[in-house]
Amino acid sequence: MNALCQAMELSRASYYRWLLPRTEWPVCVELRDAMQRIALKFPAYGYRRITAELQRNGFLVNHKRVLRLMREDNLLCLRPKSFVITTDSHHDLAVYPNLAHGVTPRERNQLWVADITYIRLRKEFVYLAVLLDAFSRRVIGWALGRTLEAGLPLSALRMALDERSPAAGLIHHSDRGIQYASMAYTDLLKQHGIAISMSRTGNPYDNARAESFIKTLKYEEVYRTEYRDLSEARTSIGVFIEHVYNQQRLHSALGYMPPAEFERNSGSIQ
Repeated sequence: MNALCQAMELSRASYYRWLLPRTEWPVCVELRDAMQRIALKFPAYGYRRITAELQRNGFLVNHKRVLRLMREDNLLCLRPKSFVITTDSHHDLAVYPNLAHGVTPRERNQLWVADITYIRLRKEFVYLAVLLDAFSRRVIGWALGRTLEAGLPLSALRMALDERSPAAGLIHHSDRGIQYASMAYTDLLKQHGIAISMSRTGNPYDNARAESFIKTLKYEEVYRTEYRDLSEARTSIGVFIEHVYNQQRLHSALGYMPPAEFERNSGSIQ
């Protein structure tokens, strides 16, 4: 050993220090801690969103390093890519053409998108109707109830109308479900000068923005919680929508900003 150290012009003390396990730099420990906290709060975040969140918190880090650290810490998530078709559009009510295809809204209240999904409680299923502003992906209306009757999406629509008071010319897009084609629902849209748009039959990608929100809701809130009853579900989902999704969750299509912040920065709020 002495001969080897002399040949390398290295002291024995330096050699033995080299053999000891290296401790991480404090900055790396802090980075890993912040990364894990973000992953715990937003378990469906991929490495790009976590990179954006870290950068917003002052870390000088790129996505390649975050990907490597997430792989080392087993924080990468796998999510299915396919949509599940749940809408029954077999009814005799009027359907409307797809006016939203190819529309890229430039400000608020140009295009709203709506959808309905189910939420599993301990002993029953309940249903959630949501309305999003396609410009910012912000949820502007929602309602949770035990039935799929038209009153559920009507409650979400009334919330959105009270919140936004849109001018005539807005496009409302949904699937062809009987709830959205009902006279009560379409009449309310027409009373406010809102153009009615519906997806093509069996094509959930026509309503991808709403489908994307529902997937986010399921993975980041619903699947992580066992709701005891409707009241608890309404409270928890309301907190997620209003305080987490709208105010905190980063959206890649918005330049990695939350919907509320994107609206403020866009200057579209009147």
